[in-house]
Amino acid sequence: MWQLILRGLVAGAVVVAVTELSHRSPKVGAFVLTLPIVSIVALITVWLTRRDLANVSSLARETLVLVPLGLPFFVPLALAPKLGLGFWPAFLVGLAAASVTVGAWIWLGPKTL
Repeated sequence: MWQLILRGLVAGAVVVAVTELSHRSPKVGAFVLTLPIVSIVALITVWLTRRDLANVSSLARETLVLVPLGLPFFVPLALAPKLGLGFWPAFLVGLAAASVTVGAWIWLGPKTL
């Protein structure tokens, strides 16, 4: 139970930190957002829960593949002013783009890495 609470607190702290930092400097907010803090806590928690290196390794491999496949989400948001898109349309286009890339990998990619 304490691990669930810890993960929630870490995730919440990252969201609050990014939100507050991005008001002052979008570059610093983006830096904190790109830190794999939640991934680190999740990997440690999986290890502490199961002590199964094969499971942790598999999780890390899948994450290594899926992180780049999720990056198309940011493209419409990054280009929104140039494309004349508001926040929500850019957000939805990014969500659709990332869904296509991740979905294609899940559907067409190997079952395990």
